[in-house]
Amino acid sequence: MARLLRQDVTDPRVGLVTLTRADVAPDLTSALIFWSALDVDEDPERIERCQAGLESAAHFLRHRAAGRLPFKRMPELRFRYDPSLALGARTLSVLREVARDSDPSDSDPSGREREGPEAPGGRGGRGDRHDPGEGDDGAQT
Repeated sequence: MARLLRQDVTDPRVGLVTLTRADVAPDLTSALIFWSALDVDEDPERIERCQAGLESAAHFLRHRAAGRLPFKRMPELRFRYDPSLALGARTLSVLREVARDSDPSDSDPSGREREGPEAPGGRGGRGDRHDPGEGDDGAQT
């Protein structure tokens, strides 16, 4: 379906979409195809235009897919916007901002970064454990 969208659909409303999931009815009467696009930026107008383009192309896509797939019955195609890519991009942006604006207490007074399990990127766990690979007898301190 993604190849058909990319190669055969020329409706400018569709743009570059990513198909994220397809839920097909067990009797193959219908398929709900979830789509997303990074360029919509959760702009309701842009989402509606893209959705309208996909709905307009649904019959064409169904006909083209029926010619390529060995099914006796080709499902009716319905499309629904999936915001997961936009939400993921926003989450990564927030995480980058938080990392960039990290707390200045991540350094000790000498200007060096903290080390140990409490430091960002540390090994985690309890700070009073001894790593057996680093010591002389592997005993806990």
